[in-house]
Amino acid sequence: MPQSLSKVYVHITFSTKNRQAIIKPEIQSVLFEYLGGICKELECNPIRVGGHKDHVHILCLLSKKITQIKLLEEIKRQSSKWVKTKGEEYQNFYWQNGYGIFSVNPSEINVVVNYINNQAEHHRKKTFQDEFRAFLKKYNVDYDERYVWD
Repeated sequence: MPQSLSKVYVHITFSTKNRQAIIKPEIQSVLFEYLGGICKELECNPIRVGGHKDHVHILCLLSKKITQIKLLEEIKRQSSKWVKTKGEEYQNFYWQNGYGIFSVNPSEINVVVNYINNQAEHHRKKTFQDEFRAFLKKYNVDYDERYVWD
């Protein structure tokens, strides 16, 4: 085949360092826009970005020009640097070291968008840790609990 064709949707999620509830309402929507902008810059079209006080979710179309690890490194590096400029309370802001990235069936895009849109409601009942464990179980990912959190 003379062309290189790709259409891979991914759902990315990661938390703040130690799941610190530092993503305050006053920066939340601007942070989500900023994260989407980083994705666009890297040719990974953002479909939906959202999250809650201690974590984010990004649904995007993965560019064929970038690896998963490079995408995550850039998203976390650029956004962490940006958050630190948002006031004294954010000067020690960090993301967790790890992340989750999961493939999404194109027919399930709306399900993931709705899931991301309803984070506040969802987290009235479930912590980020429980949510992440559920993703790992759903995607049949082997993991050692000792090394998932930082």
